[in-house]
Amino acid sequence: MSFTGISQLIDRLNRGLGRAVSWLTFAMVVVMFVTVALRYFFDSGWIWLQESVTWMHAAVFLLAAAYTLAEDDHVRVDIFYRSMSPRGKALVNTLGCLLFLLPFTGFLLWISWEYVALSWSMQEASPESGGLAYPWVPLMKSFIPATAFLLLLQGIGMLFAALATLAGKDA
Repeated sequence: MSFTGISQLIDRLNRGLGRAVSWLTFAMVVVMFVTVALRYFFDSGWIWLQESVTWMHAAVFLLAAAYTLAEDDHVRVDIFYRSMSPRGKALVNTLGCLLFLLPFTGFLLWISWEYVALSWSMQEASPESGGLAYPWVPLMKSFIPATAFLLLLQGIGMLFAALATLAGKDA
């Protein structure tokens, strides 16, 4: 498989995951509506339901980060970048991936591993009475290394696309 083919495969994976995760935003609205309705109309509510909104919000941001990168919708100060040629952009992307994105995501993956493993080993649950039970908290914390892995994959895909451009092949 070529650099371009690998890049496109990674893009499809992250774009598909991003579209799937986007449905959590709808779920957050529904759950928040239910939470507010229970509180104000029935003088009732559940802590685990309130916490689930926070965790869904975190999941959207974490798991959609690679999607945002794949869509090229991430924050970028592109004063110079936007006027560059495709080869110039490919060079900037190559350097950015090699110097910043890949080392950062590798470090995040490495540093978060023990944090998540500890959460699983101690069967962590919410510290709040009536909060989310095990295994929800460790499962949600597992999104941190998952995000790092997905960003690492997307960075490799971007690097391959940039290298294909620099080599004079379509990206």
